[in-house]
Amino acid sequence: MSSSGGGTSLAALGKSRWTRRAGAFLAGAAPVFAFPEPNLGWLAWVALVPALLLLRGASSAREAALLGWLTGVGFLAATQYWLVPNLVWFFPPAIGLVALLWVGWGIVVWILLRGNVSVGRAVVAVFGVSAGWTVIEVVRSWQWLGGPWSLLGATQWRHPSMLGLAALGGGWLVGFAIVAANTGLVVLIVTRAAARSVGAVAVVLALVSGPLWYAGFPPPSTADRVHVALIQPGIVHGDLLSREEELTRAVAGRVGLVVWGESSVDDDPGDHPEVLDRLTALSRSVGADLLVNVDARAGASGAIAKTATLIDAHGIVATYAKTRLVPFGEYVPFRDRLGWLSRITAAAGENRQPGRGLVVMDANGVAIGPLVSFELTFPDLARRQARGGAGLLVYQTSTATFQGSWAPAQLASFGALRAAETGRPAVVAALTGVSAGFDARGNRLAWLPSAAHGALEVDVPLSVRDTAYDRFGDSVPAACAGLLVVIAVSGAAVRLVSGRRGGTGRGSPGGPGTRRTAVGENQ
Repeated sequence: MSSSGGGTSLAALGKSRWTRRAGAFLAGAAPVFAFPEPNLGWLAWVALVPALLLLRGASSAREAALLGWLTGVGFLAATQYWLVPNLVWFFPPAIGLVALLWVGWGIVVWILLRGNVSVGRAVVAVFGVSAGWTVIEVVRSWQWLGGPWSLLGATQWRHPSMLGLAALGGGWLVGFAIVAANTGLVVLIVTRAAARSVGAVAVVLALVSGPLWYAGFPPPSTADRVHVALIQPGIVHGDLLSREEELTRAVAGRVGLVVWGESSVDDDPGDHPEVLDRLTALSRSVGADLLVNVDARAGASGAIAKTATLIDAHGIVATYAKTRLVPFGEYVPFRDRLGWLSRITAAAGENRQPGRGLVVMDANGVAIGPLVSFELTFPDLARRQARGGAGLLVYQTSTATFQGSWAPAQLASFGALRAAETGRPAVVAALTGVSAGFDARGNRLAWLPSAAHGALEVDVPLSVRDTAYDRFGDSVPAACAGLLVVIAVSGAAVRLVSGRRGGTGRGSPGGPGTRRTAVGENQ
């Protein structure tokens, strides 16, 4: 009988473990609905609670590590599913490798939230769990790991007051606050009365800090304005340049700057006088400068570069070559060894040439900071443009590969975050995708969805205000990394002191000759 009962117990335990593991994957995927296009931004403030509860209830550190990894796999697979057509069979291993970043986070959650949580441990949990997630976001934001897609802070792009914290510590601080609120809710759910106050305070502070900072630093009362046209032709089967010229002529006399999307010109105007003549004539007839984007071979090297090119009625004013390229999409790292990926996936068949540095351009009296597509996701580039004197951030994008997915809206939404971080308005012109405009606090001024095409006109107030993030940069990630080190060292010191107090003789409590069995431990 006992043997049968033991078998039933082990089967139930195994079933419970696999249920937990499946639950961790699904819990990790839950935040996807907070991002565009579902845009349920409020969901981010509670979406991590199921994952935290599962990690807290893990039977061991090893199980917590596995559940943490599965949480990361679920999160990345759901929020970046649109990469599947490009990466094909390489998508699962790529997701699995990056998700290893969540292994340590799973262990941290388990250590800080398991069992009866004291007031002190609740405080450490709120900061430690949030810091751990922030460090994950920073590490996976490296260009070689795919860049900073699906950052939790970006879920608040429709709520400028919640983006108030971005002006203080960048999108990192917004994400930190979101995780802190989720952790505070878990503390409220699982702890006793004394520690619950910590959870309640954490939730309240996380929710009100952004709006308070937003209210405390209003924009300048007066500001110059520039009327910008964002040209979105959509997918054109035929003469793309003629279609862009047609849409541009429709805004003649009404705008001061016209922006075309990424890869909007196939021939380098510097090498093709006939193309330059067409564009200068167009600028002259419209009465506005043109910022086009050239995706072509240029110069003596013959290398392909994506170049933002500002043109007025007299010729080329300035150029900026994209500096941060998409790994595998625009170049293959270590092509001499990994070039074979181009034959079995949609990886770039030839490496594009990166630019040498950022450029601020004078567009008819307006200092613009041009960046290209993928670069929209990186906060450091926008910050450097702002510190370089840009009064308007201008992004040129194209998401033709991902039409019909959530990727175009995700990319455009970063414009709100970059604006809030830098205190500069931002516009996004898409060849195909979503075109949009945002003021200096992240308020949406205009939006043209990916299914539409035409000329989107945006009246942009140039209310430039330096933010704390402009001045201090990525201090939040550094503080989070330091906090995790302090927690780890403090925990090790506490265990060392406890071990010495418990004694080390054979048979003494806690010594090597003693094996304690906790209630509920598998024997």
